Amino acid sequence: MRWAVVSCLIGAVLVAGADTLAADSPFYPPAGLDMSAFDPGTRPGDDFFQHVNGAWLARTVIPPDKASITEAQMVRDRIETQLHELLESAAAHASRRPGDLEGKAGAFYQAFMDESRRDALGARPLAAELAAIRRSRSRTELARWMGRSTADFGSSFFQPSFDVDLKDTEHYALYLTQAGLTLPDRDYYLEPSFAEQKKAFAAYVRQILQLIRWPAAAERSAEIVALESRIAEVSWSKAEQRDLLKVYNPYTIPELEAAAPGFDWRSFLGGAGLGHLTRVVVNEKTAFPKIAAIFHDTPVPTLRAWAAFTSADQAAPYLSQPFVAAHFAFHDHVLLGVKQRPALWKEAIRAVAGGDCLAAASACFGTLDWGVGQLYVARHFPPASKASAAALAAELVKAFRARIEHLDWMTEATRAEALRKLDTYVIKVGYPDHPRDYSNVLIRNDDLIGDVRRAAQADWSFYVARSGGPVDKTDWTMTPQTLDAYNGSLRDIVFPAAILQPPDFDPAADPAVNYGGIGMIIGHELTHGFDDQGRLLDVSGSLRNWWTDADDRAFKERAGILGSQYAAFEPVPGVHIKPDLTMGENIADLGGVLIALDAYHNSLHGSPAPVIDGLTGDQRFFCALAQSWRGKAGEDYIRNQATSDPHSYRKFRVNGPIRNVDAWYSAFEVQPTDKLYLPPDKRARIW
Repeated sequence: MRWAVVSCLIGAVLVAGADTLAADSPFYPPAGLDMSAFDPGTRPGDDFFQHVNGAWLARTVIPPDKASITEAQMVRDRIETQLHELLESAAAHASRRPGDLEGKAGAFYQAFMDESRRDALGARPLAAELAAIRRSRSRTELARWMGRSTADFGSSFFQPSFDVDLKDTEHYALYLTQAGLTLPDRDYYLEPSFAEQKKAFAAYVRQILQLIRWPAAAERSAEIVALESRIAEVSWSKAEQRDLLKVYNPYTIPELEAAAPGFDWRSFLGGAGLGHLTRVVVNEKTAFPKIAAIFHDTPVPTLRAWAAFTSADQAAPYLSQPFVAAHFAFHDHVLLGVKQRPALWKEAIRAVAGGDCLAAASACFGTLDWGVGQLYVARHFPPASKASAAALAAELVKAFRARIEHLDWMTEATRAEALRKLDTYVIKVGYPDHPRDYSNVLIRNDDLIGDVRRAAQADWSFYVARSGGPVDKTDWTMTPQTLDAYNGSLRDIVFPAAILQPPDFDPAADPAVNYGGIGMIIGHELTHGFDDQGRLLDVSGSLRNWWTDADDRAFKERAGILGSQYAAFEPVPGVHIKPDLTMGENIADLGGVLIALDAYHNSLHGSPAPVIDGLTGDQRFFCALAQSWRGKAGEDYIRNQATSDPHSYRKFRVNGPIRNVDAWYSAFEVQPTDKLYLPPDKRARIW
């Protein structure tokens, strides 16, 4: 799903009890917490994240093949190991039964692992595509090529995708959003603080053009950087893109042609296999005519070079070593600070299984991710985990209902609608009900680029084929092997299998730790339906204002208090959290903590919580929360996240919400002299 309201946790995990941990996991005593991680020299009220994790932060080193090291990354490593074993087994199976799903996954894996063949081929797998780009003599031909890039290597100035129509929630709509940028965000082109990254980008473009032997590589690389800089200048910021009321702009095709002339929309849609559509929804309404004008005004040779570069850039991880090395050096090292390439088998897993695409510099493209998900679930997801997680989620829903019922700032009319909306949510656990069909996808162990193309074409064809039909309410947009969760535009809360297995989720663990970890995740996702974006969608999922004017003002005022707090946080010197970009996640983090704490208290049924390892129940709850977010990253990674990611950096996903929770003050005797202290009347109180 494409709306920002569909939000991921990005790897929040639960630190579980010792009994279910694998032999290679750290030992946790009865509290279910890593007691060796604490920094007793830091007061909880000064920096709670440091107090709970300081010793761990001091002794933990970021691996050279990663941009960060987190609690979640340790679980990802285990999932990678599971997928590695799965794909090695599938590769052995491939020669015996090449046509079934396991055989196809194994053949794809073999093709990626065959470095000698990739090196021998060099850039030849792209030869036909590059030749076609060279033959393009008009902008019409290049617009059609951009349309074809939806299911092939390359990029476009405009990105199409399907999602539920926010004004007709029984059907899908084609959404068009601004695109055309290689760097993570428009700020990388426009802000002086990113001058070095922009300079490195120019060198990378030239290097890629030289590798594919594109004429006048130095001249064309300068033109490409200038072209993308012009697009960046007229593009909306990511904060602007979060406004659902502004990004829903339906057009007929003639209306789109009139609103954004200079780009051949019919050729573009035809190239994407969408020539039959009569209606689209445009996101960045004021940017589209400007980007279309840039396309029209850019010389065809420059557009051809840009097309060739974007094709080779996206294909680089699947080509010979010079391409792979160049891609890593720029995308991973320069932009994220990663010092060393991961092992080949880890790269192969991302190529075949997809999974947690956010753990890699490149987004998932042309994978067998849903197919591998079927194989993964069969091996690693016991039915008991599904039932236990669903039961826990039901308890969180009950706690959220009680919070809505007792809000002191909401009128009865809005409260009734909020409760109706909450009642429509569907909790999806583990894996989709209906597996994706890969029977017609040809996969060969000697044609890696072809495998990626055919998988991407099958994926795009799946969405195109159902575009005219009714919405599939059972749909998932995150694979079972992904360590994450999300709140979708189907009013569903989705928890993939990977986040619901030990040590991520342990039904036998101390309830305080479970609620502080996975409970907060569930509460977070529930709150997304009522954050600054989600609240604009009604009980049917339609974009409609169901709030009274008084409630609307009250919500914005309370959200503003939270935003002001986060604006003061400085993850790295000179870089502050952008409250307009992170507002939805910050609201969800605060709501997640409050809902999970309520549910934990309810689970005690009036009995006092036991004291374990000298910690009360509430103390263990908050410590589990802090340890689930522990991690460290380099400055380049944090700067990238602060610029382009709607999630606040992990330290502030702990310190930010807890200073607005009254029970935290009581649990740790936080005093007015402590740095995180907020007077009661200054605390954000939303959901």
